[in-house]
Amino acid sequence: MSFTRFAIYFLPGQAALAGFGAAWLGWDVQAAQPVPQPEVPDLESITATPAKYGFHGTLKPPFRLADGQDQAALEQAAADLAATIAPAQADGLELTRLGGFLALVPVGDTAGIARVAAACVEGLDRFRAPATLDELARRRKSGLSPEQDALLTRWGYPYVMEQFRFHLTLTGPLPKGQADHWLATAQAHLPPLPPPFVMDAVALVGERADGRFELIQNYALSG
Repeated sequence: MSFTRFAIYFLPGQAALAGFGAAWLGWDVQAAQPVPQPEVPDLESITATPAKYGFHGTLKPPFRLADGQDQAALEQAAADLAATIAPAQADGLELTRLGGFLALVPVGDTAGIARVAAACVEGLDRFRAPATLDELARRRKSGLSPEQDALLTRWGYPYVMEQFRFHLTLTGPLPKGQADHWLATAQAHLPPLPPPFVMDAVALVGERADGRFELIQNYALSG
């Protein structure tokens, strides 16, 4: 399989939660296959944007490989890096609205999760091709703070390091006035959420030619 971009995700290991996310979005990133969605009116339309990424939390955002790098070297580097990172945890997860979309976010102290993400962003940055001028301009259209613009320039993405907020995305932008409806709908389909929420592995994923992401390898955090 040839991939156009790569990323480092957290993929839930709890079967009930992973199964919920795959079915809710209609794509199982871990099994690399479509999954029938619940028979909920308009669910397909509000999940169309996140579906191609699968149910995940981003740690290092999608990137193209830098010149002179290849997938085999990236896989080895990701394994080596994971061996130096200690696991992290928070008190649990909760369903919430983030801006215009829904996500599961960690509850309690998230410093450990931010530590894992920062290590992935920095530790694998040599594999990231620099953002193009068009990519930078597209990001800046959303209106970035000076700090976010500096992060975009340095790391190719504005919402990393100090601006990072871990989340497991459940929808794309919701139609105006429908947030409460979709919060209730998602809540009704959620399995029991794990207390605590444990991040003990990271996943290397790749973007296929059809735009969907699939798991390449999971790596235990053993630092």
